[in-house]
Amino acid sequence: MTMTLPYNIASSAQKPQYKPIPLLGTDCVIRSNVPLAPLTSFRVGGPAEWYVTPKKLDQLQASFQFAHSEGLPITLLGAGSNMLVSDRCLSGLVISSRNLRHINFEQETGLLTVGAGESLPRIAWKAARMGWQGLEWVVGIPGTVGGAVVMNAGAQGKCIADILVNAHVMLPDGRIEILSPQDLEYSYRHSSLQGKSILVAKATFQLQPGENPALVTAITSENFNKRKTSQPYHLPSCGSVFRNPGPQAAGWLIEQTGLKGYQIGMAQVAHRHANFILNCGGATANDIFQLIYHVQEQVEKQWSFLLKPEVKMIGDFSGALTF
Repeated sequence: MTMTLPYNIASSAQKPQYKPIPLLGTDCVIRSNVPLAPLTSFRVGGPAEWYVTPKKLDQLQASFQFAHSEGLPITLLGAGSNMLVSDRCLSGLVISSRNLRHINFEQETGLLTVGAGESLPRIAWKAARMGWQGLEWVVGIPGTVGGAVVMNAGAQGKCIADILVNAHVMLPDGRIEILSPQDLEYSYRHSSLQGKSILVAKATFQLQPGENPALVTAITSENFNKRKTSQPYHLPSCGSVFRNPGPQAAGWLIEQTGLKGYQIGMAQVAHRHANFILNCGGATANDIFQLIYHVQEQVEKQWSFLLKPEVKMIGDFSGALTF
């Protein structure tokens, strides 16, 4: 049953220094005007009007109830590695899953159950050191389990849909549902959860235990080194910006258009990999947004093909284009 909670909050725009609000029945608090730039891999973006980082299921449910009772839109945030947050204040409640962390290996079944906030590289290394196969390819993906399930993250021809058994998700009314890969309607970098206020709380994957840990660790290390040498990790980015359209990769199309190194403000198309946009220091979300649009425009002119962003645009970008 959904309960209406008597918070009666004021807009954080009206009260910039509004005190943290305790979530009823929990030891978790809602904070106002929290900067989001440090919480995204691009290191850009304005503040969240309201922000919460639940650690437990009851806190997560209370967070959804808070938003419902106050009529606030919800934005879900994991590691912030696949999103571009507007420079303007993000209205509503941002619910971060980064503190929903736990790991459980079932030796008998080969099932790995992890909280949404767990880092993909962390669980890849942990599984490798135990001799569990199946996650070697995720080691270079800079994101969390929750985001990977929603985006059907992939690399080296593999994706989350290949190993997912089920995902426990929280609906806007606080109910938990268990969804199979079929329920999630997976396709390339897509699931039925995208664009919805439904948060992945935890996920279970089918792995293969019993291999030599040194062998699995060596393969994982090799995959990590390949990613590190072929992709720019030295400056803030969101990973791949555009979906690969096939048969040519997005990076190849951008490179052949002559856009490597092209810069707007402090946002730059990476020299090492053209499907990466880098924050060279002091870039704004507007700089990056304009550069994404410019790349789309130039590639379409040359190849008659519109690249589709893989990165999610969060917040208000109206009036961001100046050319």
